[in-house]
Amino acid sequence: MDVMGDKATLFETGRFVQPSGRDGAGEAPDDAAEEVRQRLAAEAGDVEAMSVLGALLLRRGDLDGAEPHLRAATAAGDRAAANNLGVLLHQRGYADDAAGWWRIAAVAGSAAAAHALGRHHRERGDEPAAEYWLRQSAEQGHPLGAYALADLLEHRGDVGAEQWMRTAAERGHREAAYRLARALDRRLGPEGDVGDDQGAGADAEQWYRQAAARGHRRAALHLGAILERRGALKEAGRWYLTSAKDGEARAACALGFLLRDAGDTESAAVWWLRAAQDGDGNAANALGALHAERGEPQTAERWYRAAMDAGDDNGAYNLGLLCAEQGRTAQAEQWYRRAAYAGHREAANALAILLLQGGDTAGAEPWFSKAAEAGSVDAAFNLGILFAGRGEEAVALRWYERAAAAGHTEAALQVGIALLRDGDEAGAERHLRCAAGGGSAEAAYRLATVLDARRPPVPAHTLGEPVDEKSECEEWYERAASQGHRRAQVRVGMLAAARGDVVEAARWYREAAEAGSRNGAFNLGLLLAREGSEPEAAVWWTRAADAGHGRAALRLALVYARRGELAEGQRWADRAVALGPAEVSERAARLRDALREELSA
Repeated sequence: MDVMGDKATLFETGRFVQPSGRDGAGEAPDDAAEEVRQRLAAEAGDVEAMSVLGALLLRRGDLDGAEPHLRAATAAGDRAAANNLGVLLHQRGYADDAAGWWRIAAVAGSAAAAHALGRHHRERGDEPAAEYWLRQSAEQGHPLGAYALADLLEHRGDVGAEQWMRTAAERGHREAAYRLARALDRRLGPEGDVGDDQGAGADAEQWYRQAAARGHRRAALHLGAILERRGALKEAGRWYLTSAKDGEARAACALGFLLRDAGDTESAAVWWLRAAQDGDGNAANALGALHAERGEPQTAERWYRAAMDAGDDNGAYNLGLLCAEQGRTAQAEQWYRRAAYAGHREAANALAILLLQGGDTAGAEPWFSKAAEAGSVDAAFNLGILFAGRGEEAVALRWYERAAAAGHTEAALQVGIALLRDGDEAGAERHLRCAAGGGSAEAAYRLATVLDARRPPVPAHTLGEPVDEKSECEEWYERAASQGHRRAQVRVGMLAAARGDVVEAARWYREAAEAGSRNGAFNLGLLLAREGSEPEAAVWWTRAADAGHGRAALRLALVYARRGELAEGQRWADRAVALGPAEVSERAARLRDALREELSA
């Protein structure tokens, strides 16, 4: 409630004594002298002096001293005095009497009185009367009247609310500027993504900036968030700091994350501590995570509990993670359940995994479902795995598709594999590209095989004859190979050999062989043998044969037969017969029989 009267009778006439900016010791004599001047003039019958003296005493809190002067000035027709008399009576608890005087002042043209009268009617539930008087105040240019009218209209869902909120903001009302910015912000995306409506985003930022400049701490917080998303981190930090110093815990928390990302963990912890002590659960979680990283689980647990006590469900979830890492499965399940029952989707997923690991498939499924329905992509993927394990491929595919649509790489791979199995090569390729682009080596390899099957025959090249051109399928093979995919490494080696690039082929074969690929070891042996290094080739064929490669065993049998080591050759021929495939077994059997005859001769 404004104590003083309207602008015309108080500001413009000079009867409202504004703070001078000097310290208290200098102001007291001026106020005393002004009071003496106004008192002498009032005693001489000056109506204006009576009104000013009453306002001065009212502002000081001297209601008994102010009332007779205000009543005398009001009786003489001073509308500012009538408004202030209403304020005085309202402070004494005589709301209906106050409204009577405000009505007199408002009818006489006082915008401040019209505002006060409008608020009085709204407090009593008489919205039509409230709107009438607030509109009178607003149309006379009173910022508080415009704001109160906007608030009333917004409460009713009236489209005219924004116009009056903007009017109040333009006249310097900081809360109106903040609320206008919030209204504009709500029209944007969840992360302030304005899309094509760049004007709405700029408009919201402008009003946040104006409110923040007038000391609105929440406006400073939102302005900081906008600037942070834009990448203007230094300016964002300044607004977060301004807001945090004014007591906004969320700004202190955000400032902590900004400092942590800049590498200043110690300063971040200071602001997180300040925010957590003010009840910010997110800051308490951040402190918990910080202490957990430092190997201080007891302190971490204390802060996670503080976050939970502040109403942040992440606290219970993080306690579950902490207990799970320490092998405290029963406690982990307890905390996951608490967070999951509160609607924490990742806790529901974690609880389901914990139950699945314990063999409780029936108990895990509903929690996976709950998490997936709440939007957990990992839970949707896990449901796919669960149903696939039961042989319910159609149901599994539906969950994989749901997770893949949300960007889950492994889910996209599984959908691609399923579509390939069903003969939908175009759909499979689309999903495999998504998964490969997301970093899946298996998807890159399978995509390469799809593209490889479509390639026209490539003309043969003599070993050592370099060819620079590479197909798209080879590029995908190489991406998978560089991620350690052994079959892709072998295939890249084969393509390099087909191009005549012996060095590149040997490199990839060797990398695959050393990672345990028997095909890589076999092909490396072939390459070395062609280059005249049969002893080294035999080493790699031995490794391949020991891993179950029939062709490598047959090659070793031939090598030892040529060397005259018939018994060793027969041993490897026996091994090749056992390993197969059929054509290898047939050739190895003929070689074995020939070696046996020669040994018995």
